[in-house]
Amino acid sequence: MKQSVFALMLLAFAYAHGAQESAGSPSAVGKGPYPGFAPGYLSPGEQLDSKALLPPPPAAGSPAQAADEEAKQAAAALRGTPRWQRAGKDAELMFPKAADTFSCALGLPIDEATSPNLTMLLRRSLVDAGFGSREAKHLHQRARPFMAKGEPTCTPDHESYLRKDGSYPSGHAAIGWAWGLILAELAPERANALVQRGYEFGESRRICNVHWASDVAAGRLFGSAVVARLHANTGFVAQLAEAKREVAAARAAGLQPKDDCAAEAKAFNR
Repeated sequence: MKQSVFALMLLAFAYAHGAQESAGSPSAVGKGPYPGFAPGYLSPGEQLDSKALLPPPPAAGSPAQAADEEAKQAAAALRGTPRWQRAGKDAELMFPKAADTFSCALGLPIDEATSPNLTMLLRRSLVDAGFGSREAKHLHQRARPFMAKGEPTCTPDHESYLRKDGSYPSGHAAIGWAWGLILAELAPERANALVQRGYEFGESRRICNVHWASDVAAGRLFGSAVVARLHANTGFVAQLAEAKREVAAARAAGLQPKDDCAAEAKAFNR
């Protein structure tokens, strides 16, 4: 099956960063369709069809495209700020670095040592939400916002990949929103912070100038649909239960996030 450049970009990052699963993991690299990544929970036949699920992106000259342009200009004011720098960090989808992205919102570290099931939950749902968006990307092939006038992005090293990849929908936004919803279920007492962090993860793509606002909104819609579908998957439900036990144990042990949560809060202007 043809892969999107989004998928190829992730594969290139996997090889560049030497991504590996834990030895002996039931979801070890090589068992899924994407080298360097754990397999998703959903089989190809179970995966949602993003091109059928999502409406088309805004047409040129439409009010919706004008709103996208307005949002792009508003985001330009954040270039070079701590929020811009955080957007660059949010672009990271490779593990183990990506695991701790939601640790401040969760109030706990997220890593293979203390929460292997939670880490794997994030790794596998990334594939379902992120790679699952590729069919709509192939269909629409929307140009990314930074391309028209050669404007900067917060991830210049990624631009050669992104130029070849459709902008609609945002795979990152789908992943971040899915993660926020999943984590909110694991820690309902932190639901507001976790869902808000999932929202900001998608906003980082707009702020980074690599996605339009409507790309991000479509990514969130797809991420929500994927999470709903995952709840009918026995493997996901079982690992979710194990991850919930890990969160409770870590909370009881008084573990704290490793990230600089004060800096994150400042970047989000909280």
